[in-house]
Amino acid sequence: MKEFDKTIHRRGTNSVKWDLHKDDDLLHLWVADMDFAAPQAIQDALRQRVEHGVFGYTFGSEDLYRAIIHWTKERYAWSIEKSSIVLTPGVVPALGVAVQAFTAPSDKVLVQSPVYAPFFDMVTKNGREVVINPLIIQNGQYEMDWEDLEAKFKQGIRLMILCSPHNPVGRVWTKEELQRLGKLCIEYDVIIVSDDIHADIIFSGHVHTPLASLSDDLASRTITCMAPSKTFNIAGLQASASIIPNEVLRKQFTKILHRQGFYSLNLFASTAMETAYTSCEEWLDNLLVYLEENAQFAYKYIQTEIPELKPYQPEGTYLLWVDCSKLGLSKEARLNLLQKKGKIVVEPGEKFGPGGEGFIRLNLGCPRSILQEALIRLRDAVKNSTQNV
Repeated sequence: MKEFDKTIHRRGTNSVKWDLHKDDDLLHLWVADMDFAAPQAIQDALRQRVEHGVFGYTFGSEDLYRAIIHWTKERYAWSIEKSSIVLTPGVVPALGVAVQAFTAPSDKVLVQSPVYAPFFDMVTKNGREVVINPLIIQNGQYEMDWEDLEAKFKQGIRLMILCSPHNPVGRVWTKEELQRLGKLCIEYDVIIVSDDIHADIIFSGHVHTPLASLSDDLASRTITCMAPSKTFNIAGLQASASIIPNEVLRKQFTKILHRQGFYSLNLFASTAMETAYTSCEEWLDNLLVYLEENAQFAYKYIQTEIPELKPYQPEGTYLLWVDCSKLGLSKEARLNLLQKKGKIVVEPGEKFGPGGEGFIRLNLGCPRSILQEALIRLRDAVKNSTQNV
């Protein structure tokens, strides 16, 4: 566990998280990559490829496909066939391909807000219309608004993008919730693109269920996007896979993917992905313990030390969703307070669409010492704000 306590200097490495803001006094809890080194097995495998010295064209090996199949079986009790796997250079590109493949210009695509910002971008930038099914808060946790969802489906929704587990609110959808969603999707003939990128980061007492694993009917209308990028902190390598059991949908998807001319993994991506899924399970098990302790620490700290804010206990992901609306600050004033006074950089809730107003998202994937210092800064900034009212 000591490896996760190690502070790694990331400034000057062209890091989006640490180098876009030039103030060296800032602590960065925004972009969703972790401040931990990738597992040693991945580092060793990449080093071996570098030492070979030849970096020619590559393809997905049989070992890579077997690794993906084994991972989904062992982690999610989901059996998939090699033929259903489409390698993709990242989940966001896969979302864009799916929007192009399964909808026509001006079609409506449903998302559940507040949600990961590229969901909106991949719809609107491809000339489609976003329809929002807002998540609602019931008994202190986020849930789907079933009545609104069915009403939106009745409008003729062709495609839905599901975030499972959910970023930013941290929900791990239960099997019962997914079954209810699936029933509606079948009834109204909706195709689902399920972004499962955080599927491996699940806390105790919760289980991730891939929507497509629930029935053959759902498998036939679901595109499941998975990746080792968040799990093993290798997002910069652009490695992911889309699981598409339906041959017709798979052909539509791959047609668009090939049309773009960017449809294979690079040499290092395939090496890292195969290694992650075959040699890094113990590392992940240790990481999950550390992340859950970080989440519990941050949640309790905010509840106790910063009562003006309301955190939502994450069930998975390494993200903490925090309601700052009691401060009565605009987005600009809130970020100015935290960055200028608190010296911390966070994601504004407004970035995640309707329902995110007044919130911030904190990245918990860092050494405990950094998290503790960031929370102290958050406390002091809020105290400064309330004293100046």
